[in-house]
Amino acid sequence: MSLTKASEACSSLDVFWNLLDESSLCSCGNFGRPATPGKVHHCSVSSPFVDNGSHCDLLDSQSFGNGFITLSRLIDLNYLLSQLFSHHKKIKLKHNCFSYAALIVCIFCIILSVQSFHGQGNMLTVSPAVKREKKPIGNLFPNSKLFQSWHPELSEEELREAEELFQRYGYNVFLSDRTPLDRNLPETRDHRCLTKKYPSDLPTISVVLIYLDEALSVIKRAIYSVINRTPVHLLKEIILVDDGSSNGTSKLNAFISVLHKTRPGLLKKVRHAEQMGLTEARVSGWEVATGDVVAILDAHIEVHVQWAEPLLARIQADRRLVLSPVFDKVNFYDLEVTPYPPAAHGFNWALWCRYEVFRQEWYNRNDLSLPAKSPSVMGILVVDRLFFGEIGTLDRGMKTYGGENVELGIRVWLCGGSIEIIPCSKVAHIERAHKPYARSLDEVMKRNALRVAEVWLDEYKINVNAAWDLPPRDHGIDIGDVSERKRLKERLQCKPFKWYLDNIYPQLDPMDDLIGYGVLINSMKKNACVDQGPIAENTPILYECHHKFSQVCSYRNRGEITIGMGIFEKERCLVDPGSGRLPLLNICSKQKNLYKYWDFKQGHAIKNRDTGRCLEIALGPDGYHQLYIQDCSGQRWMIQYIIRDEI
Repeated sequence: MSLTKASEACSSLDVFWNLLDESSLCSCGNFGRPATPGKVHHCSVSSPFVDNGSHCDLLDSQSFGNGFITLSRLIDLNYLLSQLFSHHKKIKLKHNCFSYAALIVCIFCIILSVQSFHGQGNMLTVSPAVKREKKPIGNLFPNSKLFQSWHPELSEEELREAEELFQRYGYNVFLSDRTPLDRNLPETRDHRCLTKKYPSDLPTISVVLIYLDEALSVIKRAIYSVINRTPVHLLKEIILVDDGSSNGTSKLNAFISVLHKTRPGLLKKVRHAEQMGLTEARVSGWEVATGDVVAILDAHIEVHVQWAEPLLARIQADRRLVLSPVFDKVNFYDLEVTPYPPAAHGFNWALWCRYEVFRQEWYNRNDLSLPAKSPSVMGILVVDRLFFGEIGTLDRGMKTYGGENVELGIRVWLCGGSIEIIPCSKVAHIERAHKPYARSLDEVMKRNALRVAEVWLDEYKINVNAAWDLPPRDHGIDIGDVSERKRLKERLQCKPFKWYLDNIYPQLDPMDDLIGYGVLINSMKKNACVDQGPIAENTPILYECHHKFSQVCSYRNRGEITIGMGIFEKERCLVDPGSGRLPLLNICSKQKNLYKYWDFKQGHAIKNRDTGRCLEIALGPDGYHQLYIQDCSGQRWMIQYIIRDEI
């Protein structure tokens, strides 16, 4: 009999949860609570000493009292034995079946599991706990994002370790390594999700976890969450795709080997010799998968209870669906879960992802648990394995990161499929403070966006050029060979992109009245550009030209001037407030009573149609040039690119 059975027999003993840390490979991180009925535990060793008799599965979690056997007091197994036998009479049994034999079974579970993993005889090796007695010290890293919201009592050595790990991974690995692997997540679903019933004959699912230099404890936690919260008969396999990690894999390989003993064949691993990018990693996982449905996720996630069933039920009903669960945010600094409400997945013309409201008809149904149509899909996707191949998987010509999900979303809708967000499926996702594997994604994102535009956006591809401040034609960036993707588009008989804008994503402004775009420069100071300024404020500024998103402006035929193209979820228009000298930036669609329409010709003034005042520059109190709204003095402005003769 497997020692998994033995561990279940003693899993609700608080002492065992407190004695073993995550490295024991039993799911022993739930300090102070009984095991959940039906929960999968992962002790790794089989033993002839364990019979098939009944066992005590539930004990009073308070029976040992506070402070019974702490990690710091545990010296060796002799101490463990003496403590167990001296305290066993205090245990309150619910089934009156505890005995010395049961104690021995539990002890063998610990001994053999620890020996198997650590190979250190009868000495129980544990990870050191965080020190409780600290000497007060100042903040060693006042500019670190990690410590702006996380204020632990740590020694100087521990603070330095935490900061070093944070810079390496982009989230709080120090805390993750000390957090239970199978921790509970807060219930964040709509109450109607809790009573839904699903068929028992759902398709099987292969879960693909993508990672690059991910922290070991984070990967383990993702694996545990998938195993513990996916019905056994539905979970076909977990496929780990390592996209060329450089932080070592021996510990993860040992962990996988141990899990193989209890769940043979459940875990598979694909390793790239070098970083090949997110698209290639996702496709590599799909190629190995054998389940009816494939879920492709990041490895820094934790799935919620009943996450798979709503997804599988929808695909069972319509195999041409591509689905996404609803993400909850895991804070990078304290790993707490912040619930996100259901929202559609969209993008701007730079092809950066953003959240959108659903179409009004979904809200009219007054049921937040129902699936909702979405223009696109973000970082997690669930799809029928065969349909994913039929529709062309992902564009393997995309590099590193960014744009591949937008390309998939557009293609699915144009070529016969559809995309839905499933509110009753929740996945908690760590939002990194930074991406260590790619400190700057601008150039890669730009290149990928232009590739998508060339294949799928037809006459609207100029909007992508505008968002990235590139010339209307001949942008000079190598996007790779797209001939195969264009043949796929023809073979699938896909619709034109205008159909997508009209029917699927009407919230995306088609910008078909664009006259000019790019940086906006005053002839009095040609090395300075109009800039959106600090995000938290609504006042544009004059700033040294760098041609990034915050300085990309546009002039529309109806007279609107936008500043900061591609940054905000909704474009912000230049506004004359009617009084005072400072110009304002406000969301264009919300401005009804303010003055947002301007007359402008290349090399001439920018004049408000309603107030008659002009946008100009003048020296401010600090001695630097600033933007002002004032009586027109004949100042001249130039916008970088002109695409219509109206200007």
